[in-house]
Amino acid sequence: MSVEVLTFGCRLNIAESEVIKREAEAGGVTDAVVFNTCAVTAEAVKQARQSIRRVRRERPDTKIIVTGCAAQADSAPFAALPEVDRVLGNEEKLSAQEWQKAWRGEARVSVGDIMASTGIKAHGVDHIDGHTRAFVQVQNGCDHRCTFCIIPFGRGNSRSLPIADVIAQARRLTSNGYREIVLTGVDITSYRDGELKLGALVKRLLHEVPEIARLRLSSIDSVEADADLLDALANEPRLMPHLHLSLQAGDDMILKRMKRRHSRADAIAFCNEVRRLRPDVVFGADIIAGFPTETDNMFARSLDLVDDCGLTQLHVFPFSPRPGTPAARMPQLDRAVVKERAQRLRERGEAALRAHLDAQVGATHRVLTERGGIARTEQFTPVRLNSPVAPGLFLDLTVAGHDGRQLLAA
Repeated sequence: MSVEVLTFGCRLNIAESEVIKREAEAGGVTDAVVFNTCAVTAEAVKQARQSIRRVRRERPDTKIIVTGCAAQADSAPFAALPEVDRVLGNEEKLSAQEWQKAWRGEARVSVGDIMASTGIKAHGVDHIDGHTRAFVQVQNGCDHRCTFCIIPFGRGNSRSLPIADVIAQARRLTSNGYREIVLTGVDITSYRDGELKLGALVKRLLHEVPEIARLRLSSIDSVEADADLLDALANEPRLMPHLHLSLQAGDDMILKRMKRRHSRADAIAFCNEVRRLRPDVVFGADIIAGFPTETDNMFARSLDLVDDCGLTQLHVFPFSPRPGTPAARMPQLDRAVVKERAQRLRERGEAALRAHLDAQVGATHRVLTERGGIARTEQFTPVRLNSPVAPGLFLDLTVAGHDGRQLLAA
């Protein structure tokens, strides 16, 4: 067996896992399972630890190596696990030389100072294993310090890949058959190549790589969306009408205590403006339930934000105190309250999704097929196909109904 990478968390981790596998094998690693971890929530870290123990039980002779944001932010707990053979940091995991050192036993724990990282290397990924769409990393790190977030300690400060390198990567992937590209990073709306921002990157990419049939953006911070990006949404049909927003809360005081840079009114105004420019747009959003000091009335404003912004797809996070963050030192809510609020948010999100699905019945959509009998509309809504179809094909189909979670093809 060569190297198997188990990926936790975001699309950026998915993209990097392809590089990890290649660089680890180039460094001489064999018969190993690499855990590319996530640190966003305590639950994500817990899931990684449970998976590590399970793999050790099932494959006692396989080497287990842990990397990713959780390992970078706090390597000691993983190094202390008897099941773990090596721990690598987020920069080290992308270097064949570092893998070689680790494999030779020169360092059981190799985790450098992520804050010293100043750039991104273009790694030239040929494919994204198991995925119909390809992820292109354009940015890494974050310069903001939201009080709940540990990710800067796992990813470092914001840094961007030059536009020329992004274009070269997109050409490489489209030449290998990918029709849809997703731009990903930690904070992609902070993208900078000199004076050029994310909107300029999107326009250049669509102009210079006409083989891209669909271009998507991973999660964005609406307050950083630039004029070129809004123009592209209005006038570039290959830029898909689906935005996932990092909103986090709907109450201004909680947003302030989170150290977010937008207000409730900013979020609503952004959604209204984008919907004016692109009427078929669909919004998803991250929202945290049970942030420290959140009252019933404050939480009600987060619930109401679903309707006020016209959100369709919610990622709900029960607040999880991360050691070392300011929010972990704030007055905490009872865990039962946090859990109950998260459930109410999910129910509101499910109702919003059902309303969106109801509105699609009878409509015709161009979809891109995926594995497992699923396709996606331009708005990223899943469609269950009624017969097996190869992945990576565009189809025009009519929606016959839905099951509350996905559309059903006629």
